[in-house]
Amino acid sequence: MSLLTVAARALTGLPFVKFGYAAATEPGPRIDMAGPLLGQVRAVVPIPVDDEAVVRANGAAQAVAGAMVAAGVFPRLAAGSLLASLIPTTLAGHAYWKYDDPAARSQQQTQFLKNTVMAGGLLAVAAANK
Repeated sequence: MSLLTVAARALTGLPFVKFGYAAATEPGPRIDMAGPLLGQVRAVVPIPVDDEAVVRANGAAQAVAGAMVAAGVFPRLAAGSLLASLIPTTLAGHAYWKYDDPAARSQQQTQFLKNTVMAGGLLAVAAANK
């Protein structure tokens, strides 16, 4: 395994460890941001009604999968899991198109685009581990 691969995995996985841990231990406003999307998902998929528990579980899953990507343990599976959790997280937390205030809209668009970059890194990890 090349040094470049090790660095790429670490740089892709470690932010998920940090952000996931924060969501799992201090979900705060993430609960209210996730609520509307979770309500829509519940109409189709049976998930727990406790939004805080769902946010905490998602954060914990991201932290664990991020560590797996960084360590190179089942990196394809871990990257796929992260990608699957990143999409609803991004839609719930950074729906910039819903903001009328230009400053808030710009800030949320930046966070949305940051998450698309993270998704690209996850796709690269998955593609590199065939």
